[in-house]
Amino acid sequence: MAAESSDPPFGRRLGWGVSPAVVLVDPARAYLVPKSPLFLKSGRAAVRAMARLAKAARRSGIPVLHTAVRYADASCAEAPLFAAKVPALSLFATELARPPAELAAQPGEYTVVKHYASAFAGTDLAAWLASHRIDTLVIGGFSTSGCVRATAVDALQNGFRPMVVREACADREPGPHEANLFDLDAKYADVVSLDEALRRLR
Repeated sequence: MAAESSDPPFGRRLGWGVSPAVVLVDPARAYLVPKSPLFLKSGRAAVRAMARLAKAARRSGIPVLHTAVRYADASCAEAPLFAAKVPALSLFATELARPPAELAAQPGEYTVVKHYASAFAGTDLAAWLASHRIDTLVIGGFSTSGCVRATAVDALQNGFRPMVVREACADREPGPHEANLFDLDAKYADVVSLDEALRRLR
């Protein structure tokens, strides 16, 4: 009879690699305007944390990447089933798709334009990361249960180490936020504090 492993079935740490990049997932104004159907109550706090991540990375010469959902018009014809499921996606054909000023991409920073939840779906993100020898993604953004989760899962599946920064993410309510961080940390990513991420980026 084989001896039972003492390792827990879930939650082993992936650990940091040697070449990180910060990925800011969809920090659009659609999530920050109180009258928007996508409004996140804790969105502004996450914006402040994302801004700190970006600042620390830039000081250290670490790449900062941005993702943005954009559609040509309110029909969202680029992702018809996604739009049928989430009609509020039509906001990403308006000015509300733009990030707040403090999270705007700086010259030379790469923005991944996407039509689905994951930053990897239908984009060249994996190729870009591989060509720049990135092995670790420091992830913040909106929303925890949606595009952050999808991006983190696909990062793992594409061979990158996802580090999801707790304070740099937000969701509609605390329940989905905490449940998805719990599940990500158990199976797909390392959920880390803002303080840990800042230390690593410095």
